[in-house]
Amino acid sequence: MTGAIDFYFEFSSPFGYIAAERIGAFAAKHDRTVNWKPFLLGAAFKREGTQSLVSYPMKGPYSRRDIERSTAYYGLPFQWPPEFPVFTVTAARATLWTQEQAPEKAVSLILAIYRKAFAEGADIGQADAVLAAAQSVGLDRDAAAAGMASPDIKARLKDENEAALDRGVFGSPFFIVDGEPFWGVDRMDMMDAWITRGGW
Repeated sequence: MTGAIDFYFEFSSPFGYIAAERIGAFAAKHDRTVNWKPFLLGAAFKREGTQSLVSYPMKGPYSRRDIERSTAYYGLPFQWPPEFPVFTVTAARATLWTQEQAPEKAVSLILAIYRKAFAEGADIGQADAVLAAAQSVGLDRDAAAAGMASPDIKARLKDENEAALDRGVFGSPFFIVDGEPFWGVDRMDMMDAWITRGGW
């Protein structure tokens, strides 16, 4: 085993959903661990002067079609949530709190939130949906609610966003392995070859 894979993801990203479902097996294949790093794409959009793919007049319809066929290609259930892009601050804070307080449940929570958003089509912008996901993986609802509203967790999310941007993270999913950045679920095959060969 060598260095961990830093996996940056945004809960509003359907491609992040696909990557989250695949990264565990990918890492196991290479005997790597994964650092799961939630962040907010809005911070990257603001710095770059861009917006969500689906918000562009020509790129948007293609992106929606590509999201639907990509989830089907990888054999994942998919439903559009009622609002898209999704407001994900609450989900990201819940993840950071769980990583601190119950790290053994953090990956299960991340997958539960993603599935609630894109397999069930729920609005994870609502705290109730996030807390339902937390309960489903054995977290205490009241403790999670208090934790994700705490000033410390709010401050940590801001710090995590800044740290991600400072590393050049601008999209989801985004991976950094052995110092090499890869953006997009469609770059996982290239990342696989990169790790196997030791670069090229």
